[in-house]
Amino acid sequence: MIRAIILDFDGLVLDTETALIDAYGDVHQVHGIAFDRALFTRSVGHADFTFDPWHKFDPGADRETLEDQRKAFNRARNERNPVLPGVVALLVQAKDDGLRIGLASNSSHGHVEGHLARLGLLGPFDFIACREDVASPKPEPDLYRLVLNEFGLRGRDAIAFEDSATGLLAAKRAGLWTVAVPNASTGQQDLSGADLRAGSLADCRLAELLARFGT
Repeated sequence: MIRAIILDFDGLVLDTETALIDAYGDVHQVHGIAFDRALFTRSVGHADFTFDPWHKFDPGADRETLEDQRKAFNRARNERNPVLPGVVALLVQAKDDGLRIGLASNSSHGHVEGHLARLGLLGPFDFIACREDVASPKPEPDLYRLVLNEFGLRGRDAIAFEDSATGLLAAKRAGLWTVAVPNASTGQQDLSGADLRAGSLADCRLAELLARFGT
């Protein structure tokens, strides 16, 4: 029986991933430097993919200033970002059905909880696990296992909602049922391992998911 749902945050609740990519693009544009959007998109949801975001700039460029500019653009974009479709309805339905609601994110508590508080969405979550809570982030299963342990549940007692291949792998390694909900930045990733794929959370009917995975 399904007793909990566990959501990712970036790219699933709020599209901070596209905002981050766009912010890097903003800085490149300000300085008149071509922006390789495909390269930056490749990094989304991949904790093990590293590259120098300022590699096209002059070696003597003040990277601290560039990063400050990126943060300013990023912050402005995120503050305009709406909650993604279907998030609120899913949380309301899960509460009405008596399910525990968790969140597992590779981002920090300050980032995740700050945005949830701003959006008025902090209350529905029973437990939030972030990168500083575990030894290894996604794609390792640590974050999901932490939430499951807090709830006293096994993997098959919960459904994970993820937008990226990295998050999907973490949830599968922890033994959860998985629903892949890609966004504009993760739609080209391999999400074939998900138990179900949806265009958005607005397409997810909790009653149907409980019937599908709860048997």
